[in-house]
Amino acid sequence: MLETRTRAFACPTKYFQGIGEFDLLENYTAMFGKKAFYTIDGFLYDDLKTRLDKSYETSGSDFRAVKFGGECSYSEVDRIIREFQEFEADVLVGVGGGKTLDTAKAAADKIGVPVIIVPTSASCDAPCSAMSVMYTDTGEYIHNIRHKRNPEIVLVDTGIVAKAPIRLFIAGMGDALSTAFEGHANQASFSPNYVGKGYRCTNTGVALAELSFEILMEQGISALHALKQGVCTEAVENVIEANTLLSGVGFENTSCAAAHGIHAGLTQIPSTHKYLHGEKVAFGVVCQMVMENTPKETVEKVMHFCNEVGLPTTLEELDVEATHENVMVIAETVVNNKLIYAEPFKITLDFVYNSIVAADAMGHYYKEKFS
Repeated sequence: MLETRTRAFACPTKYFQGIGEFDLLENYTAMFGKKAFYTIDGFLYDDLKTRLDKSYETSGSDFRAVKFGGECSYSEVDRIIREFQEFEADVLVGVGGGKTLDTAKAAADKIGVPVIIVPTSASCDAPCSAMSVMYTDTGEYIHNIRHKRNPEIVLVDTGIVAKAPIRLFIAGMGDALSTAFEGHANQASFSPNYVGKGYRCTNTGVALAELSFEILMEQGISALHALKQGVCTEAVENVIEANTLLSGVGFENTSCAAAHGIHAGLTQIPSTHKYLHGEKVAFGVVCQMVMENTPKETVEKVMHFCNEVGLPTTLEELDVEATHENVMVIAETVVNNKLIYAEPFKITLDFVYNSIVAADAMGHYYKEKFS
């Protein structure tokens, strides 16, 4: 529990979202100077580098682009800094998935330069935050680090995002699904948010988290149907905003709780490693609803949504056999992780274990009910 009553709110300086915005990047980098340095996901590098060549060829600006090394590690951060400084760039641009973006944020923060973040999918809520998740060069998690400021610009080209694998979009909805639940838990327990050293959350942060949830419930299913047909509709645009901006600003300003705590526990089961962050968080939401004894109306709304879009609501869907041993591994990890203690009630190992078992049973019940 916080000892201060001081509230704090953080967000990117500017946010842009629309089809074709990637091809206008030179206009945005020019705000900070004539030389831009890009780190781009290797999978997308050739296509996006070609587009950048075209955008910059008739401008008064110059750029250099390099392929992202694959891990958000300290050695990769140092490589990006070294090449950025060799080019004498004015602004750093990260283009790609979460690890690419986190590397760009970490590098920019370390040397105090502006950073523009360009997510290429709506798979998580990391782009807007002043945080990076750090790994070893071989992919083992180390810790999270907080930066002095949020990105100067977050730019989302929905034409690119809409063409990303649909599974990423669904996982992004799973991650965003947790934001309001966890925000309410942190607000009730007077827990610190992720702004600076951690402060009381503002009502604004909670409201943005709630809006993210409302958009998912009202438009998530229709957005998914549109993407499956290869088209970008207003519902798709709204859910991309919910996944990226609303959930991103929401989680940073209100913090995580049980749903992400369960995610941390699930990562200790090797069979879950092939599943995406948001997929595991979705089952965490089911567990959090059990812990909080969420009203039936909300439970049924969430369970129907998850079943319709294909988010996991059972351990089986994450390739976890619901044995005592497996559930205990998850529960023990959860109670040794500080996230669960944002919940506004006493946490014990038995309580968490029982909640996971009950959540799994509830998931099976609703799968049969909605089938």
